[in-house]
Amino acid sequence: MAEEILTRIKDKFSKKALKVFEKSPRRIYIDFDSKDIPEVVTFLFRDLGGRLATASGIDTRKNIEILYHFSFDSSGTIISLRTLIDRENPEIESITPLIKGAEWIEREIHELLGVNFRNHPNLKRLLLSEDWPEGKYPLRRE
Repeated sequence: MAEEILTRIKDKFSKKALKVFEKSPRRIYIDFDSKDIPEVVTFLFRDLGGRLATASGIDTRKNIEILYHFSFDSSGTIISLRTLIDRENPEIESITPLIKGAEWIEREIHELLGVNFRNHPNLKRLLLSEDWPEGKYPLRRE
């Protein structure tokens, strides 16, 4: 099943996938340019039946890395879409309009790393107190 999922992704996005890393037979990372993420997310979610398990963000000091982790529960496969965005202007299109369940995790990443999710319907504070200093992000390596 994992091979079938990966084959379908490669068939559809062979020209857009920047790198494919198979950590194990059921744990696969695929790098994409940030502009391609909404299209790939739509394919994984709507066409392949993947479930958005979570998303994460990492400050690599050079960039902000955003990962969207999709679970294919029937096969136990996890596909992670990985993209790098500019650290000085961290911005990416929101996937919340595509997957309502992404709303809070994008808000967390916004709040903790300062990533602007364009077209997010409700990008307001979720975790930090109201008196937290504006422009300070607790997971940034500064």
